[in-house]
Amino acid sequence: MAVKIGVARETAAGERRVALTPETCRKLVAAGARLDVERGAGALAHFPDQAYADAGATLVEDAAAAVGDADLVLCVQPPAPDALARLRQGATIVGILQPQADAARGEAIAARGLLAFPLERLPRTTRAQAMDVLSSQAGMAGYKSVLIAAQLAPRFFPMLTTAAGTIRPTKVLVVGAGVAGLQAVATARRLGAQVECFDVRPETREQIESLGGKFLDLGVSAAGEGGYARQLTDEERAEQQARLAEHLRNIDVIVCTAAVPGRPAPRIISAAMVDGMKPGSVVVDLAAETGGNCELTRPGETIEHGGVAIAGPLNLASSGALHASEMYARNVYNFVSLLLREGELVFDWDDELLSKTVWPERDAAETRDAGAAPPVAEGEAG
Repeated sequence: MAVKIGVARETAAGERRVALTPETCRKLVAAGARLDVERGAGALAHFPDQAYADAGATLVEDAAAAVGDADLVLCVQPPAPDALARLRQGATIVGILQPQADAARGEAIAARGLLAFPLERLPRTTRAQAMDVLSSQAGMAGYKSVLIAAQLAPRFFPMLTTAAGTIRPTKVLVVGAGVAGLQAVATARRLGAQVECFDVRPETREQIESLGGKFLDLGVSAAGEGGYARQLTDEERAEQQARLAEHLRNIDVIVCTAAVPGRPAPRIISAAMVDGMKPGSVVVDLAAETGGNCELTRPGETIEHGGVAIAGPLNLASSGALHASEMYARNVYNFVSLLLREGELVFDWDDELLSKTVWPERDAAETRDAGAAPPVAEGEAG
């Protein structure tokens, strides 16, 4: 019997994205799946119900009808524990689930015997790039962060020559050269700003310069594994902080993007550094959700400190819901394609993209039963 895939409306506050678009719905139907979609699931991302119906989905009236008996549930944000408890025993769920970030959520996944694939755990390999939800959503966040900065800044971004004289371009510093940081560099350059980017990984220099930015070298290198930076020593941090503080005196806008999944954001911009910045300067901190790169950041708020505006936006990718959903849904489709064989769910545990993404972690040799939920070790669920 064909696998039944369910998609409900996202219920997290402020969430506008959807895990399934009419485009990916059509592809899944062509692969032999049956799709149940809650009415209004894509409305906030500007995908009307009729588009899903035209793509072959069955529209249902509520979340229970969409996902209650689904074999496979697709989502963006993790469902609440009570919603997880209503899923079919042993169902498969794919999304940004963060099971270890919330004990109740992890326990609910384990209690229902759900086969969970938190896509934030996906290995960072070349083959996985088409499924990398963190990168696709970070790109939107980096773009939007610069638009926020331009809105808050009391100045033009580009250099302008006018009858009243020449306006100097805004000096922008992007902290962190991951996907969000590089998109911020590119967007600030498109707006005509003079852009620098700081990262402790020297190998990012070429990427920054290819986008028209200047690599800010503070004399500290902390290249780590998996494309992330290692933790700095106390001496390295002190040196970095001293050089950065001096440099920020001439910066108009800072966009902070330095973050490592599953860990608190590194504290890079101190209150003293902000005190040394010019009045009218702006800090936009994309790391607000994990504590912020700036000491003064308040998650979800925009404040003013000594004439400096400090914004800590949350879930910024959701503000570009249409394109963010298109990218996310394609990531999800590419991952789900690994699970579908002639319209049925089949789990190849020799595939590292499955075995290293599934939660709780399992040994590929433990079971080959495609319908079995992963075994849960005592104390592992939270």
